[in-house]
Amino acid sequence: MVEFETALREDIKTFLSEVPCHPLLVRLAWHDAGTYNHEDKTGGANASIRFEPEILHGANAGLKKAVDFLEPFHAKYPAVSYADLYQLASVVAIEAAGGPVIPFKFGRIDSEACTNDGRLPDATKRMPHLRDVFYRMGLSDKDIVVLSGAHCLGAAHKDRSGFVGAWTTKPLVFDNEYYKNVINGDTKGLLLLDSDKALCDEPELEKLVTTYAEDEGAFFADYIESHIKLSELGFPA
Repeated sequence: MVEFETALREDIKTFLSEVPCHPLLVRLAWHDAGTYNHEDKTGGANASIRFEPEILHGANAGLKKAVDFLEPFHAKYPAVSYADLYQLASVVAIEAAGGPVIPFKFGRIDSEACTNDGRLPDATKRMPHLRDVFYRMGLSDKDIVVLSGAHCLGAAHKDRSGFVGAWTTKPLVFDNEYYKNVINGDTKGLLLLDSDKALCDEPELEKLVTTYAEDEGAFFADYIESHIKLSELGFPA
């Protein structure tokens, strides 16, 4: 543990208690890391999302607010890289929302090299597209199902994604309700995108969804593993 980690975590938790933006911080970390290409080693968790043109990509609409939220933390703890700060804030937000405690390592290096647009998942598409995106990152079908579970937090906004609504009845609580709703299908008042429905397109995927819907502990255990993989994409060797 670096010397300032405990203090930084507590500061982020205090901020979240005053400004409950847990989903936004998770989305920032995801969108920064999710640009990774394991073949050419470009993108990844390197904080390039804070620069134009990447922050202006359509998939990143609304995330400038998250970048601005975390700026004072970087000013207070200048020894932490932006890349580490974005990923740590996500981990703290998940824990503060009732989710699992996710181990964290510092050492990510900031970059100004923005990636091309189009590397993040398209919510209107199903498994072939999701596999293209996640396999490019070096992730698996299981990671697709597990990481989709983070949709338990937050809601879609018309001015950001074009969609409106929350995936669950408690959008500030990290739990396994998302999977129950995926199994139940379209439910009045709740959001279910094509990329969510895709998790039941194949028997093996649906089996995982069912497991997580029935066993929150199994979801949390697997989520820890997949989240670490995501948050360390492009991590220095």
